[in-house]
Amino acid sequence: MEQFNYKKSAEILALSASMTDFTYKKHCHEEYAVGVTLRGIQQYTLDGSRQASHRNGVMLFNPEQIHDGSSYDRAGIDYVMLYLKPDLMAELLGKQELRFTTPIVYDRELAQCICNLSHAVQSGADESLGSELLVQLSNLLSHTEIQTPRRMNNAFVTKAKEMMYCSLDQVLRLDDLAREFNLSKYQFIREFKAHTGTSPYQFFLNCKVEHARQSIEKNKDIYSAVAAFGFTDLTHLNRHFKSVYGLTAYEYMSQLA
Repeated sequence: MEQFNYKKSAEILALSASMTDFTYKKHCHEEYAVGVTLRGIQQYTLDGSRQASHRNGVMLFNPEQIHDGSSYDRAGIDYVMLYLKPDLMAELLGKQELRFTTPIVYDRELAQCICNLSHAVQSGADESLGSELLVQLSNLLSHTEIQTPRRMNNAFVTKAKEMMYCSLDQVLRLDDLAREFNLSKYQFIREFKAHTGTSPYQFFLNCKVEHARQSIEKNKDIYSAVAAFGFTDLTHLNRHFKSVYGLTAYEYMSQLA
């Protein structure tokens, strides 16, 4: 049985999921994502490398890190995931930048903290409890071997992404992007994919879905998200939304009501 339960607190989006046949398409999130496999084996490709998270495996994703996801077999998987904004993590870590270098770790205390914080968000626990657990989580993350000094993003990718972010209400204009860098359309596609691991089209579409989600959370209005981010209609948004979040946009909004 496929089940995706999202709940949002003031600072965290929490997902509790069970799935057998569902497969996430390649996508990424603007937030850090940290989660725990509770049952089964969760498999996914991350930066071109195949990963498998077994029971109690803590999965660690950096912002904008491309991945997919599915169950290893018909036994299915249960897992929880927390999505944490980069600005929030920087505040918690004293302005240091967190960068995960190991995709999966097996750390009982860290796994338990993630599960506790997930439960607090899902159950609507007192905000002060959630804040204390969040501080505990940031401390645990900072004491693992997964923090490195800030690395500068490639200027080409940074500028290309900024241009895409400024036109999320439109279709992707590859010719305009390529012209900005004095490249042909095909050269631009090759360069972008070489640096990010995904095509400009897939990245742009993912951004549209991600920002539509944020709009739905803020305004509780699906149709304004359809219009604001250039989707043809609600069916168009729902198809891509479900491939990333496991739910349609309407189902997601209903869970956050």
